Amino acid sequence: MDSIVEEHLVAFFTSLAIGLLIGVERERSGSAIGLRTTALAALFGAMSALVGQSALAPWFLPAALLAVTAVTVLGSTGTDERDPHTGATTRVSILLSFTLGAMVWLGHGAYAVMLAITASALLHFKAELHGISARITSRDLVSVLQFAALSFIVLPLLPKVGYGPYGALNPHHVWLMVVLVSGLSLAGYLAMRIAGDRFGPPLLGLLGGLVSSTATTLVYARHARQTPAMMPTSAFIILMANLVVSVRLGAIAYAAAPTLMATLWPILAGNLFAGGLAALVSWLRGKENGPLPPPDVTNPTELRVALTFGAIYAGILLLVSWLSDWAGARGLYLAAAVSGLTDLDAISLSAMRLFATNKLSAEAAAYAIGLAILSNLCFKTGLLTWVAGYSFFRRCLPGLAAIGIGILVGVAWIAKT
Repeated sequence: MDSIVEEHLVAFFTSLAIGLLIGVERERSGSAIGLRTTALAALFGAMSALVGQSALAPWFLPAALLAVTAVTVLGSTGTDERDPHTGATTRVSILLSFTLGAMVWLGHGAYAVMLAITASALLHFKAELHGISARITSRDLVSVLQFAALSFIVLPLLPKVGYGPYGALNPHHVWLMVVLVSGLSLAGYLAMRIAGDRFGPPLLGLLGGLVSSTATTLVYARHARQTPAMMPTSAFIILMANLVVSVRLGAIAYAAAPTLMATLWPILAGNLFAGGLAALVSWLRGKENGPLPPPDVTNPTELRVALTFGAIYAGILLLVSWLSDWAGARGLYLAAAVSGLTDLDAISLSAMRLFATNKLSAEAAAYAIGLAILSNLCFKTGLLTWVAGYSFFRRCLPGLAAIGIGILVGVAWIAKT
């Protein structure tokens, strides 16, 4: 009996704490109704759930919610009439407090606490959220809608059957990889749109690499050519963009072939560690000479971009399957060296797919991915040299060479173990 009473008291105190948390934020925002009202609403929610359970009357809780809704909506909130949005927010906060209190009593206390903290954060950071909303354009909203269409309309309709030679072309799997890569790129794309250049070169490099390290390299090589004084900053951004490639590939590998990470991690860690040291040295030696705009990258969820990546991935997957069957691991490495020049994601995903379907060993898949990263790094080094000239190449070479050495050390580690 004592344990039951203690459990009930904990539920009531948790409901009270939730109501007080939301109410404190409302009062600090200037609302006349806040601390006491939301606390009472949360307690009333817990009490209504208790009465409904004890009296075997499941209708009581919905009826209590309707009563609170009527009083909240039809009654005066006591808020500043010059800001009607504040009044609506306060009304919703009261209803939310009631519902969270009921959730606590019904045994969902952990979820209720998490939701209360989330709601309080949303209420508190009103100005920041409005600032983000102001920076998001119609084009960005279309990007989100396009990604939703790719994920929740196109993907479920595709068959999960392998077609073509070697059964390598599985439409559902191919499109799932399109969704994975597009989603990761979209996150960086939107973050770049929201953040802009406000946080300096490190963030520009990280977000640029998350979206497209090749595009970022091209854009800032052009900046270096047009404004030689910006060479140190442009070189640092390019180094950061290529450094984040290991993080991006690690996220893709964890989603597409998680067991491969046990073998692949030395390559990614070597990339990250050596490149991180080079980036730190570059940052400490150089100073930001002026603001640089974020790179103008292509929306990764546009249908044309998604279809292009899907076609490239399907083609490389078929090619890799054939080369692996014809020439074994050597054929795969040849495909990695050639394909990695322009599209690192597609060849890496192909190697992960072959590993996941037991057509390739973990070591061979890791070697192929490491070779693809090196090939892609060489291509971008040649690209920045062609665009910005030899002096910029000399400035970027130590950092990019450090990344390459880190990858080779990771390959050697795998070979040794």
